Amino acid sequence: MFGLIPRVVWMKWFPGEGPDAIDAQNRMPLEQNSLLLEREGKLVVVEVGIGDKMSAKERGMYEQADGGIHAALGAIGCDARDVSAVVVTHLHFDHAGGLTRRGADGSAVLTFPNAEIITQRTEWEDALANKSTMHKTYLRDHLGPQVAERVRLVEGEAEVLPGIRVVPMAGHTWGQQGVVIQTGTGPVCFVPDVMPTKRHCRPTCNMSYDVEPYTSMLSREAMLSRAHAEGWTLVLDHEPGWPVFRVERDEERGGWGLVESDTAIKRK
Repeated sequence: MFGLIPRVVWMKWFPGEGPDAIDAQNRMPLEQNSLLLEREGKLVVVEVGIGDKMSAKERGMYEQADGGIHAALGAIGCDARDVSAVVVTHLHFDHAGGLTRRGADGSAVLTFPNAEIITQRTEWEDALANKSTMHKTYLRDHLGPQVAERVRLVEGEAEVLPGIRVVPMAGHTWGQQGVVIQTGTGPVCFVPDVMPTKRHCRPTCNMSYDVEPYTSMLSREAMLSRAHAEGWTLVLDHEPGWPVFRVERDEERGGWGLVESDTAIKRK
């Protein structure tokens, strides 16, 4: 998760015990955060996580909770069939696996049967070609024909729905995008794996499976600079604690710092 930074360094960022500690199997705590947006009676989901199709062995490797995005929505009284659009930052299994779920016969079926799925054209084409540093990152059971029929491909920065823009943030993948939502309290940006947790705010904190680490570093700097200039509230995709922050200038280190935000975003 921290690329070239030595373990002896990044281990200092974690307490020795408690929910934020590295466990005996060398796993660090991470979440698969998503946003549920509602405007004028329409529901939009940003990011869908791993989903519920993993085997028992895979769930053990990741200590993955059962149910995935479908169960999470159900827990707050939201029917996935009522969602009209899904925006994914990129198509790695831990971000887009929830586009489909395990059907009664074991096959993959659409989680959001009435929603269009919005992603970058480059990301979609790379996913189908499996252009990744890891061979089991783009999984075909969440990129099948039923998903392809509902995909809307965009190119570059664009308003994809009223009040919702996608912004390319390449480096982790070539087609990765952030999602910026205009709200009554200012812009909210759902940040993808250009900065998956608050610990990745450091300039050198790339992940070892970024396709272009240097590009990722530049994209992160550009994102933080724009967030500060335009007053974005950030929601981090893998932050295990409260994932909502604002950006402040770190004058001591000459970089950026994150401060937990008191925005009205609700944790579900």
